Amino acid sequence: MTNESTYRLIDTADYQIQVNEAGEGHPLLLIHGTGPGATGWSNFEPTIRELSSSFRCIAVTMPGWGDSSPQDLKTGRDQGQAVLQLMDTMGIDRAAIVGNSMGGGVGMIMATRHPEKVSRLVMMGSGIWGVNVMAPSGLSEGMQRIFETYEDPSPENFQKLVRTMCFDPSFATRELAEERSRNALSKPEHLQNWLDLMTGGAGATGLLQAGQKMADSEVPTLVIHGRDDRTVHYEMALRAHSVIPDSRLLMFNRCGHWAQLEHAAEFNATVKHFLERP
Repeated sequence: MTNESTYRLIDTADYQIQVNEAGEGHPLLLIHGTGPGATGWSNFEPTIRELSSSFRCIAVTMPGWGDSSPQDLKTGRDQGQAVLQLMDTMGIDRAAIVGNSMGGGVGMIMATRHPEKVSRLVMMGSGIWGVNVMAPSGLSEGMQRIFETYEDPSPENFQKLVRTMCFDPSFATRELAEERSRNALSKPEHLQNWLDLMTGGAGATGLLQAGQKMADSEVPTLVIHGRDDRTVHYEMALRAHSVIPDSRLLMFNRCGHWAQLEHAAEFNATVKHFLERP
């Protein structure tokens, strides 16, 4: 199983969306985070390899990343609409969603706008924003690195970025940094569009509102977080767990922003068990 063997482009009403698809069974949408050079495959390769034996795994590369359509200030960013169109085009009536960071926010948008389309939601390295008590004020270290790398996508900045995302530096490999760098530099317009959207105030459209509505959500939700996450503080996960009625929380010590990488075996087993619950 490779990126190339699972890769295809889906034309929806408004977008062209890159996916990596493998396996059969109940559909499972895997949605990446906001970092430069992110794709569904680069974020979730170990998860696809493991869970495709039980589910129809579809790693989505959102508009604004990879080979998917650009999103800019003119077109705006409605990631919930993009996912809804993708599901309709692929003939998917209902799916589970696993979202990393921004992907968890996209999952909340779907769970609050279209709950009938979401069977289960897994939020990893994500959460609900609000007034912080424990988290430091201002941009986190990880978000500062993300902005720096969007502005200057140099190999050095990508190495710093992946190092910040991991607790264990052995996971921040040069190969991972180079893969992210190649992905980002292949579509430089995505980098500038992201900066324009974020500085223009349109980068988080729908995410904050969805978090506020999750108190009324009936979608069973699993919140997974790294205790040592330097990008999204674990307080966001605690808030999500306290707000979402049908939720459970798993927090890993010695884990950064990418639990699916640093604790792959337990992450995959926990997600599989959660998704197969009656």
